[in-house]
Amino acid sequence: MTRYPRWKFYLLLGVLLLSGLYALPNLYPDVPAIQVTSAEAGGDVSGNTQARILKSLDDAGIGHGAGEIVGTSWLVRVDTNEEQLRAKEIAGKLLGQRFVVALNLAPTTPDWLRAIGASPMNLGLDLRGGVHFLIQVDIDAAIQSRLAAWAGEVKLLLKEEGARYRDVEVFERERADGEIERGLYVTLANSGGVDEAATLIGQRLREFAPRVEDSEGNTFALILTPQAIKSVQDYAVNQNRTSLNNRVNELGVGEPVVQRQGADRIVVQLPGIQDAAQARRILGRTATLEFRLVAHEYGANRAATGIAPPGTEIYPFKGGGRPVILRKQSIVTGDEVTNAQMGFDPESNTPEVNITLDGIGAKHMQRITGKNVGNPMGVLFIETKTEVERYTDENGVSQIRNTSTTERNVINVATIQSALGSRFRITGLDSPAEAGELALLLRSGSLAAPMFIIEERTIGPSLGADNIKAGFNSMLLGMALVLAFMAIWYKAFGLVANVALLGNLVIIIGVMSLIPGATLTLPGIAGIVLTVGMAVDANVLIFEQIKQSLKNGLQPLQAIDAGFDRAFSTIVDANITTIIAAVILFAAGSGSVQGFAVTLFIGILTSMFTAIVGTRAIVGLIYGRAGRVPSKLSI
Repeated sequence: MTRYPRWKFYLLLGVLLLSGLYALPNLYPDVPAIQVTSAEAGGDVSGNTQARILKSLDDAGIGHGAGEIVGTSWLVRVDTNEEQLRAKEIAGKLLGQRFVVALNLAPTTPDWLRAIGASPMNLGLDLRGGVHFLIQVDIDAAIQSRLAAWAGEVKLLLKEEGARYRDVEVFERERADGEIERGLYVTLANSGGVDEAATLIGQRLREFAPRVEDSEGNTFALILTPQAIKSVQDYAVNQNRTSLNNRVNELGVGEPVVQRQGADRIVVQLPGIQDAAQARRILGRTATLEFRLVAHEYGANRAATGIAPPGTEIYPFKGGGRPVILRKQSIVTGDEVTNAQMGFDPESNTPEVNITLDGIGAKHMQRITGKNVGNPMGVLFIETKTEVERYTDENGVSQIRNTSTTERNVINVATIQSALGSRFRITGLDSPAEAGELALLLRSGSLAAPMFIIEERTIGPSLGADNIKAGFNSMLLGMALVLAFMAIWYKAFGLVANVALLGNLVIIIGVMSLIPGATLTLPGIAGIVLTVGMAVDANVLIFEQIKQSLKNGLQPLQAIDAGFDRAFSTIVDANITTIIAAVILFAAGSGSVQGFAVTLFIGILTSMFTAIVGTRAIVGLIYGRAGRVPSKLSI
């Protein structure tokens, strides 16, 4: 009776030791640091550059560590947050545009803990400080762009079937019920064969519902289905999220958050980054390339008139020079670029970008350049910049206004010497920084739709420290009150519950530190505080059952067994319902809601373990020893 299986003691001891070991790095606080990363993808920070930075910090009287290489970046610790800001400014002025200097936090975990993979919990934006952006994806623009592409497919399909047409145009109209309807108007050359053409396109393009609206006319409508609209919306948001995530990874930010929020928004959180302007410049830019043939037969004088011949367009040459007449049809575009690396021309030592195309792009490039050897080809650089302007409306409320500008410039014209394949280079760039950013934007993937920043917040490191202090103090206060109540109300059994509660906290921190990608936020701390109360709740159920069994006349050892057995089902039922709620919160929520759900879920599992296994093991150790039969219980 009350003899507890020995293997459960070993299990409890093993879990506590393992959790305590991996929770230990959290006792070593991070220190402020600056992180230096080369603007050239794959580039590193040379020893000479490191020495120059350290000398500049010494001259400014800033205390710092020796510095260390982390991946392709170089990290140097400083003493205070104030010196961190000064160090970033000094290093930024010293290095110029060839390096990215960012604020960061450096761990102080001992090497022996790092050797076994132990590291402190990742801290979220509200605790560590950084930049928060809420970005709106322009879904209407994405749909219009996709409809334009579908219009080209419809024209090609009609040509293949021998059906003559006059026009295929995009439309958007409001129905009688107020809903917006989008699609294509297809106008045939004559009224015959409208039904057949509509049926054919409907069978080949499942995204549309054909509708012949005028039985005697030669026009029919292709209505974009709700499923197709949702597919375009999901693709635009997910593609933009992927592209933003790639760009953020290029910045070398630790534990960034790039996730979808709702139907058409993306949240970007960059912990440790304090330069909002630099982050906004990278995230808000859209850049791509188009390789086109130059319409050289018209000559430079025709370009100077500004009137483009049929089938061509006139674009200015970047940095001055005469305008260039380009064919409208692109050979390849930035969408077909699989890799882009910044480099230097070995002969002129000028910056260049080395391009690698995918299979389809390589075939197009090889086919068209093979037919045009000796003719010039131009590289059209298309860049969209989104600027954020803060203003105060008529009600005195601070608002954000986004302005988007698109620039198209020819950056390079070269004569095709031979058929080009999947690898080539472009030159004509002004600086290494421009070449590095172009390579980054091409490498990270194109955006499927324009984006606008609708919310921007910068959280300083001091605010993060205040949040940590407030959350830690609230957890301490809550635990102190709970521990005091249990010790007073349940006496010795209350002390047992308190020991199990402290063990539960160690296990939660250890598990959170073990999970890759798990991030602790302020709501996450609230979740830990909540699970502290829930862990005690399970012990209260057990102890009340023991007290009730004693009142019913059971002996002390029998009352202990009965209390744990009767409370078990109640504890499991109550915690399973909370687990379901935590799972739903994680699946339906985002950001801080998910952080709360994760800690709540982990806390529930650990509280069940410590209440059912931990408390029972300690009680068995006290009252279940062989040959000892207690006459009463301290409860």
